Amino acid sequence: MAGNTVIIKKYENRRLYNTSTSHYITLAEIADIIRQGTEVQVVDVKTGDDLTRVTLTQIIVEDARDSPTGLPLELLRQLIVASDQARHDFVMWYLKSAFDTYQTVREGLQNQLREAQSAAMAPIEMMKNLFIGSKAAEPAPTPESEIKELKQRISELEAKLEKALGANAAKKAPQT
Repeated sequence: MAGNTVIIKKYENRRLYNTSTSHYITLAEIADIIRQGTEVQVVDVKTGDDLTRVTLTQIIVEDARDSPTGLPLELLRQLIVASDQARHDFVMWYLKSAFDTYQTVREGLQNQLREAQSAAMAPIEMMKNLFIGSKAAEPAPTPESEIKELKQRISELEAKLEKALGANAAKKAPQT
Protein backbone atom coordinates (compact mmCIF):
# COMPACT_ATOMS: atom_id res chain seq x y z
CA MET A 1 0.00 0.00 0.00
CA ALA A 2 1.02 3.62 -0.49
CA GLY A 3 2.89 5.64 2.13
CA ASN A 4 -0.18 7.79 2.82
CA THR A 5 -2.31 4.82 3.85
CA VAL A 6 -4.29 5.23 7.05
CA ILE A 7 -4.15 2.12 9.23
CA ILE A 8 -7.39 1.31 11.05
CA LYS A 9 -7.26 -1.29 13.83
CA LYS A 10 -10.37 -3.36 14.44
CA TYR A 11 -10.85 -4.68 17.96
CA GLU A 12 -12.86 -7.70 19.13
CA ASN A 13 -15.68 -5.43 20.31
CA ARG A 14 -15.98 -4.25 16.65
CA ARG A 15 -14.61 -0.80 17.47
CA LEU A 16 -12.39 0.78 14.85
CA TYR A 17 -9.31 2.81 15.84
CA ASN A 18 -7.62 5.29 13.50
CA THR A 19 -3.89 5.03 14.22
CA SER A 20 -3.06 8.31 12.43
CA THR A 21 -5.35 10.43 14.65
CA SER A 22 -5.35 8.17 17.74
CA HIS A 23 -9.15 8.21 17.93
CA TYR A 24 -11.94 5.72 17.52
CA ILE A 25 -13.70 6.03 14.18
CA THR A 26 -17.00 5.02 12.57
CA LEU A 27 -17.68 3.40 9.22
CA ALA A 28 -19.06 6.74 7.96
CA GLU A 29 -15.81 8.46 8.92
CA ILE A 30 -13.80 5.79 7.10
CA ALA A 31 -15.99 6.40 4.02
CA ASP A 32 -15.22 10.15 4.28
CA ILE A 33 -11.48 9.44 4.45
CA ILE A 34 -11.72 7.27 1.34
CA ARG A 35 -13.80 9.91 -0.51
CA GLN A 36 -11.02 12.42 0.20
CA GLY A 37 -8.66 10.15 -1.75
CA THR A 38 -6.74 8.58 1.13
CA GLU A 39 -6.15 4.85 1.14
CA VAL A 40 -7.29 2.87 4.16
CA GLN A 41 -6.18 -0.50 5.47
CA VAL A 42 -8.19 -2.20 8.20
CA VAL A 43 -6.33 -4.76 10.31
CA ASP A 44 -7.63 -7.13 12.97
CA VAL A 45 -5.73 -6.33 16.17
CA LYS A 46 -5.69 -9.89 17.48
CA THR A 47 -4.88 -11.87 14.31
CA GLY A 48 -3.29 -9.23 12.07
CA ASP A 49 -5.63 -10.25 9.23
CA ASP A 50 -6.42 -7.65 6.59
CA LEU A 51 -10.12 -6.77 6.98
CA THR A 52 -10.15 -3.92 4.45
CA ARG A 53 -12.34 -5.72 1.89
CA VAL A 54 -14.90 -6.74 4.53
CA THR A 55 -14.99 -3.24 6.04
CA LEU A 56 -15.44 -1.54 2.66
CA THR A 57 -18.25 -3.99 1.91
CA GLN A 58 -19.87 -3.01 5.23
CA ILE A 59 -19.65 0.64 4.22
CA ILE A 60 -21.38 -0.12 0.90
CA VAL A 61 -24.11 -2.09 2.72
CA GLU A 62 -24.64 0.79 5.19
CA ASP A 63 -24.89 3.27 2.30
CA ALA A 64 -27.39 1.00 0.50
CA ARG A 65 -29.48 0.76 3.66
CA ASP A 66 -29.75 4.55 3.90
CA SER A 67 -30.62 5.20 0.26
CA PRO A 68 -32.69 3.37 -2.34
CA THR A 69 -29.85 3.58 -4.85
CA GLY A 70 -27.29 0.87 -4.69
CA LEU A 71 -26.33 -2.19 -6.60
CA PRO A 72 -29.16 -3.59 -8.74
CA LEU A 73 -30.92 -6.61 -7.26
CA GLU A 74 -30.10 -8.78 -10.26
CA LEU A 75 -26.40 -8.03 -9.86
CA LEU A 76 -26.57 -8.87 -6.15
CA ARG A 77 -28.30 -12.15 -6.98
CA GLN A 78 -25.61 -12.99 -9.53
CA LEU A 79 -22.90 -12.26 -6.96
CA ILE A 80 -24.50 -14.78 -4.61
CA VAL A 81 -24.93 -17.35 -7.38
CA ALA A 82 -21.32 -16.89 -8.51
CA SER A 83 -19.99 -19.46 -6.08
CA ASP A 84 -17.38 -21.04 -8.28
CA GLN A 85 -14.15 -19.13 -8.88
CA ALA A 86 -14.56 -18.68 -12.66
CA ARG A 87 -17.97 -17.03 -12.37
CA HIS A 88 -16.80 -14.99 -9.40
CA ASP A 89 -13.73 -13.75 -11.32
CA PHE A 90 -15.90 -12.82 -14.30
CA VAL A 91 -18.35 -10.83 -12.13
CA MET A 92 -15.46 -9.01 -10.42
CA TRP A 93 -13.85 -8.25 -13.81
CA TYR A 94 -17.20 -6.95 -15.10
CA LEU A 95 -17.70 -4.71 -12.06
CA LYS A 96 -14.18 -3.30 -12.35
CA SER A 97 -14.64 -2.66 -16.09
CA ALA A 98 -17.96 -0.95 -15.49
CA PHE A 99 -16.47 1.24 -12.78
CA ASP A 100 -13.45 2.14 -14.93
CA THR A 101 -15.81 3.14 -17.75
CA TYR A 102 -17.84 5.24 -15.32
CA GLN A 103 -14.67 7.01 -14.12
CA THR A 104 -13.57 7.71 -17.70
CA VAL A 105 -16.96 9.15 -18.66
CA ARG A 106 -17.08 11.23 -15.47
CA GLU A 107 -13.59 12.69 -16.08
CA GLY A 108 -14.55 13.46 -19.69
CA LEU A 109 -17.67 15.30 -18.56
CA GLN A 110 -15.67 17.28 -16.00
CA ASN A 111 -13.15 18.28 -18.69
CA GLN A 112 -15.97 19.37 -21.00
CA LEU A 113 -17.54 21.43 -18.21
CA ARG A 114 -14.20 23.16 -17.55
CA GLU A 115 -13.82 23.92 -21.26
CA ALA A 116 -17.38 25.29 -21.44
CA GLN A 117 -16.74 27.46 -18.40
CA SER A 118 -13.54 28.91 -19.88
CA ALA A 119 -15.35 29.53 -23.19
CA ALA A 120 -18.15 31.32 -21.32
CA MET A 121 -15.60 33.46 -19.47
CA ALA A 122 -13.69 34.45 -22.64
CA PRO A 123 -16.09 37.29 -23.67
CA ILE A 124 -15.96 38.70 -20.13
CA GLU A 125 -12.16 38.74 -20.20
CA MET A 126 -12.21 40.40 -23.63
CA MET A 127 -14.54 43.16 -22.39
CA LYS A 128 -12.40 43.69 -19.30
CA ASN A 129 -9.32 44.10 -21.48
CA LEU A 130 -11.14 46.63 -23.67
CA PHE A 131 -12.14 48.72 -20.66
CA ILE A 132 -8.72 48.60 -19.06
CA GLY A 133 -7.01 49.67 -22.28
CA SER A 134 -3.53 49.11 -23.56
CA LYS A 135 -1.89 50.01 -20.23
CA ALA A 136 -2.83 46.57 -18.95
CA ALA A 137 -0.78 44.98 -21.71
CA GLU A 138 2.35 46.89 -20.66
CA PRO A 139 4.26 45.34 -17.80
CA ALA A 140 4.45 47.39 -14.62
CA PRO A 141 7.79 49.19 -14.28
CA THR A 142 10.20 47.63 -11.83
CA PRO A 143 12.29 49.72 -9.45
CA GLU A 144 15.41 48.71 -11.40
CA SER A 145 13.97 49.92 -14.70
CA GLU A 146 12.83 53.20 -13.11
CA ILE A 147 16.33 53.80 -11.67
CA LYS A 148 17.91 53.04 -15.06
CA GLU A 149 15.54 55.50 -16.76
CA LEU A 150 16.28 58.20 -14.17
CA LYS A 151 20.06 57.73 -14.58
CA GLN A 152 19.69 58.05 -18.35
CA ARG A 153 17.67 61.26 -17.97
CA ILE A 154 20.26 62.69 -15.53
CA SER A 155 23.04 61.88 -18.03
CA GLU A 156 21.10 63.63 -20.80
CA LEU A 157 20.52 66.70 -18.60
CA GLU A 158 24.20 66.83 -17.61
CA ALA A 159 25.20 66.69 -21.27
CA LYS A 160 22.81 69.54 -22.11
CA LEU A 161 24.10 71.56 -19.15
CA GLU A 162 27.74 71.06 -20.19
CA LYS A 163 26.86 72.02 -23.75
CA ALA A 164 25.03 75.12 -22.55
CA LEU A 165 27.89 76.07 -20.19
CA GLY A 166 30.42 75.51 -22.97
CA ALA A 167 28.44 77.74 -25.32
CA ASN A 168 28.15 80.40 -22.61
CA ALA A 169 31.89 80.33 -21.91
CA ALA A 170 32.61 80.71 -25.60
CA LYS A 171 30.40 83.84 -25.77
CA LYS A 172 32.17 85.45 -22.79
CA ALA A 173 35.69 84.69 -24.03
CA PRO A 174 37.47 87.75 -25.57
CA GLN A 175 37.72 87.65 -29.30
CA THR A 176 41.16 88.11 -30.75
